Amino acid sequence: MQFRAVFALAITMAISIASHLMPASAQAAPFPDHPIQVVIPFQPGDTDNMLRPFLEKMREFLGQPMVLNYRPGAGGGIGAGAVATSAPDGYTVVGSSPGSIVVVPLGNKEFRYTADSFAPIAALAEGGLMLVVHSSAKWKTLKELVDESKTTPDIITFASSGTLGITHLLGEAFGQEAGVRWTHVPFQGSGPAITALLGGHVNVASTAIGPAQAHLKAGTLRALAVFGDTRLKAYPDVPTLKESGYKLGSPTLYGILAPKGTPQAVVDTIYDAARKAVEKYGPQISENLSLFGAEIRLLAPEDYRQYLDGQNRVFTDAVNTLK
Repeated sequence: MQFRAVFALAITMAISIASHLMPASAQAAPFPDHPIQVVIPFQPGDTDNMLRPFLEKMREFLGQPMVLNYRPGAGGGIGAGAVATSAPDGYTVVGSSPGSIVVVPLGNKEFRYTADSFAPIAALAEGGLMLVVHSSAKWKTLKELVDESKTTPDIITFASSGTLGITHLLGEAFGQEAGVRWTHVPFQGSGPAITALLGGHVNVASTAIGPAQAHLKAGTLRALAVFGDTRLKAYPDVPTLKESGYKLGSPTLYGILAPKGTPQAVVDTIYDAARKAVEKYGPQISENLSLFGAEIRLLAPEDYRQYLDGQNRVFTDAVNTLK
């Protein structure tokens, strides 16, 4: 027994000495030790604009860059689905609105992931969605549009960024509550939808603010309502749907999420970098976001999860209205 005890002690000491002599490169490296890939599941021009001001500043606190990787398609489902099945090590995350995270898997069962397939890291910005018309349209208010829509069902057309995407479902949900029937015209992104509206090919667009921003500022488009719960600072004169008498409200937050199973320490490291970036560079980030009609809305992982759960309830109801 004494021999066994002495032998065991010798083995333990040898392991301890070896670990101390092991080169630093052979030991577990602190996270992150190489760039983090941020998959943007949409075309450039909206989601990337919302996230870039944060990601560029987060590098200072992570010690590594966060590199954008565009993987658009299927309303964001292709890029989000790829991240959902990636290694849960924090080096591949998705940057998105609820569109690809919540809406796509609800509306398209071909995608096997759900919102629960992700570990929320941080919500960063609130961009919001709008109902807009051409500035030459005769409707000056949402009420005027709704009143005419009731007398001419299926005549008024509304554009969205894609079938069963977030802008489509919000448009349908509004139509359901308002008691109007619009003819849906889907496009491959909000940019083409806005182009069609400017060209007079559709009457209304349900759109992210970013692609419409320049035209709203130039006066070629008119915003009738925002879908969020509160008015946007960039558009204080545009009422929410709730102010117009409707129950529908859906603030659109843009954030970053990792695959489910990502260690909490890794999630916390990335969130802390976002928090520090906002604390140090908040005014500069806010100025950059204002160019796209957006503002800072930082949520910690658990609060971000609760927000996504609420979005899941909103869009589950919206999908059911189409069945």
